[in-house]
Amino acid sequence: MLHIYNTLSRTKEPFKPARPGQVRMYVCGMTVYDYCHLGHARMLVAFDVVQRWLRASGLAVDYVRNITDIDDKIIRRAVETGRRIGEVTEYYIAAMHADERALGVQPPDREPRATQYVGDMLDIIGRLEQNGLAYQADDGDVNYAVRGFAGYGKLSGKALDDLRAGERVAVGSAKRDPLDFVLWKAAKADEPEDTKWQSPYGLGRPGWHIECSAMSHALLGLPLDIHGGGPDLKFPHHENEIAQTEGAFGGVLANIWMHCGPLMVDADKMSKSLGNFRTIRQTIALGEAPADQAQAEYTANPREAEMLRFFIVRNHYRSPQNYAPDNLADAQNALDRLYQALLNVAPDSAGIDWNEPQAQAFKAAMDDDFNTSGAVAALFELASDANRTRSARSAGQLKALATLLGLLQQDPACYFQCATRYSAAGLAQAAAPSATLDAAQVDALVTARTAAKLARNYAEADRIRAQLREAGIELDDKPGGQTQWRRA
Repeated sequence: MLHIYNTLSRTKEPFKPARPGQVRMYVCGMTVYDYCHLGHARMLVAFDVVQRWLRASGLAVDYVRNITDIDDKIIRRAVETGRRIGEVTEYYIAAMHADERALGVQPPDREPRATQYVGDMLDIIGRLEQNGLAYQADDGDVNYAVRGFAGYGKLSGKALDDLRAGERVAVGSAKRDPLDFVLWKAAKADEPEDTKWQSPYGLGRPGWHIECSAMSHALLGLPLDIHGGGPDLKFPHHENEIAQTEGAFGGVLANIWMHCGPLMVDADKMSKSLGNFRTIRQTIALGEAPADQAQAEYTANPREAEMLRFFIVRNHYRSPQNYAPDNLADAQNALDRLYQALLNVAPDSAGIDWNEPQAQAFKAAMDDDFNTSGAVAALFELASDANRTRSARSAGQLKALATLLGLLQQDPACYFQCATRYSAAGLAQAAAPSATLDAAQVDALVTARTAAKLARNYAEADRIRAQLREAGIELDDKPGGQTQWRRA
């Protein structure tokens, strides 16, 4: 049986959906005012693996991941660039989708935007007001009265007096209590007109936290089977969601709460606020330079894009993970070994045999709180077996099981023909730039070497092989005179 670590109970629990065979999963998505960084990549990939395994386990999944398309940061970006709110958000939504496609992240079943659910937000605010949990302050904002909700702090485990106010702006004196957070922000004269909605409380816009309460309730109802998000959302965002939803409707918002671990740079979490972030596209864009930052769409290097996914997947989703170029190079080398097994032995297409020992180990790992590091270990065992025994069945198992993690779906020969900055050769080249060969140039040299061998000009053939090796190209001469090449 699948067990999942529940942030709320702080234990691993058997997963029992409220409706047998069906999973209602809501994950907090992006605030679309800038490009996604590698910390966002970890969240996107982690929950993509979760939904893949739930479906592979025979469950019908309704996966909702929202988009925050109204927020202080979005407004600032629009004002700074002289664009309308919708122009800013549409651009960065397209950029996010380009990143997802590059990383092999399957789209959620539904992707609601906050601006589409303002009416539902106002309905919840009205319910909270009726229940004595919301009030309109003198400055026009509508705030949540935190001390009126008895369960506040149960997710984060913090006592009320130890908490700080949860909104993204400074606490105003109009609040009755510093812990109260904003549900509805009164419009300000200097704010763009496309950031204002009519409401019973006057012109304004929703606070950040209320949007997810509205969208999850409207689309999935109560209780959610799984509610997930990044590590920094546990408090205050998810704590405030609980207070809003349960304060308005009663019952339980979610049975299981999941939070992925942080991506670390030295001792700090990667984040835009600290300025220590690297975007997804900077890391995996095709070519030596980062992708054109004026374009939402870009072409990813398929070898590097899958490396980044593998880098994330081979660590357990809850554990902290350290970012460094050397760590990416190590991930690239490890992924290369799996692809080398598929290059050495053509896989069969019989599908997964769950009675096979490595498949059982893979399943046991995934059923233990989505332990992808254990699942990846099973893949390496299969790769070793395929290399040792030349077993097409082992190679087939390797490829089929890796599919459940979104890995090993490229043609191995094509995979190896794509250069990467994150191999040992790539890092050395970055330190001491030298001429590189594109695929057409390599093919031409391989053809010339074959012709030299046929003419018994072995000195020329050896010279070409040495030239290719110097450029980071390795050759594998096959029976029948064919030669395969790959980048080191």
